[in-house]
Amino acid sequence: QMSNNSSITQFLLLPFADTWELQLLHFWLFLGIYLAALLGNGLIITTIACDQHLHTPMYFFLLNLALLGLCSISNTVPKSMANSLWDSTAISYTGCATQLFVLLASTEYSLLTIMSYDRYVAICKPLHYGTLLGSRACVHMAAAAWATGFLHALLHTANTFSLPLCKGNALDQFFCEIPQILKLSCSDTYLREAELLVAGVYLTFGCFVFILFSFVQIFKTVLRIPSEQGQHKAFSTCFPHLAVVSLFISTAMFAYLKAPSITSPWLELVVSVLYSMVPPAVNPLIYSMRNHEFK
Repeated sequence: QMSNNSSITQFLLLPFADTWELQLLHFWLFLGIYLAALLGNGLIITTIACDQHLHTPMYFFLLNLALLGLCSISNTVPKSMANSLWDSTAISYTGCATQLFVLLASTEYSLLTIMSYDRYVAICKPLHYGTLLGSRACVHMAAAAWATGFLHALLHTANTFSLPLCKGNALDQFFCEIPQILKLSCSDTYLREAELLVAGVYLTFGCFVFILFSFVQIFKTVLRIPSEQGQHKAFSTCFPHLAVVSLFISTAMFAYLKAPSITSPWLELVVSVLYSMVPPAVNPLIYSMRNHEFK
């Protein structure tokens, strides 16, 4: 038992397996997913940066999303792989704080919201596209998304690590996550962090409503397009985005809003892998699969 955070120099992460063979399996599985994410997002960034035809708002935001995917998966997976390989579960206090800070889930949500707005303007207000989404406006929107994520992460990290922790240092997760650290707190001041989390949920809900509204308007407009080819082209730029939004929201919601009775460590582990690793690895595939320009 630890009296406060000053005496905690490291946290213990949840091991994936208790035998060397399974740890090795975990290492290779994570390495495969990590390399797929690096390759996919790297290809997206390189292609958009090098091809003049892809210097449009839609691809600019996609480049930002790919950069974020690389950041978020590199933040948690290499450490987990190293721990498996060296048969360890430890992460330093600073390393844990860094993982909390670089999660940047609100940046991802902001970027997905902006990308929905981009599709809405392109399909519902095509004549205003150049004015509403000029290069300066795009840079400002992307900068606002990153700034929101960093500010949000800074507030959460500072708040979480200012709490006195007295229930040991073992986390039920393969990376550092706010709910898991709150479980170690022995003070009622965790309510401050709970309030921040609730504020985050409201912000997320607001973004979700905006995304939903955008897509309802898009589908209404697309269904009025007389030519089948025009409909197909409009849908082919929207469906990948809708798939990515659905994947991100469903996994994150299941992770944070599941019933307290579902406390199986294995289920929690599977869910956390789903929302922290699958989107960065799968997003590039979803976006490039139905995209002729990208191919």
